[in-house]
Amino acid sequence: MLASLGLRVTVLPSAYDETPLPGLDPAEIALRHARGKAAAALPSQELIVAADTVVDLDGEPLGKPADAAEARAMLRRLAGRWHIVHTAFALRRDPIAAAYSEVVSTRVRFADLDDETIGAYAASGDGFDKAGAYGIQGFAATLVERIDGDYFTVVGFPLAAFAQALPRVGYRLHLMNSEVHAR
Repeated sequence: MLASLGLRVTVLPSAYDETPLPGLDPAEIALRHARGKAAAALPSQELIVAADTVVDLDGEPLGKPADAAEARAMLRRLAGRWHIVHTAFALRRDPIAAAYSEVVSTRVRFADLDDETIGAYAASGDGFDKAGAYGIQGFAATLVERIDGDYFTVVGFPLAAFAQALPRVGYRLHLMNSEVHAR
């Protein structure tokens, strides 16, 4: 998604373990994971950007499904209902800690879904690597009836909030040449 802004992106490995965090609400989980990923990333001279997305169904976090059966169960629970997608991002410009982090939340309503549609989507495997067992940017867009908020938050990275946060850590996104520059 950052590359869609014309930015040169290098993926750096992070040793952060996304173990479930009991006792935190879903937005706090997303924020803790984003900060943890940023802190665990290898040191770099460039701006480090980390993110995490958690689907929130009535206060219960829905992560990535382990298999098709779990994906079907999640999709059945989401069918015909509103839920919230929380995407947190953390920006780090030094090797020690995140300099800025934020959570952006968007409400999503799924259409009423029949078992055949749920089964076919789950069997496709498209949602296996996505919180809540779906990716709105693909076929799952046909499962969504309405969103209230930022579409890119549901996709997995709130681009507008990211661009607005850059000056807080000494960077600015320039439209003319699509680069991030330190101030």
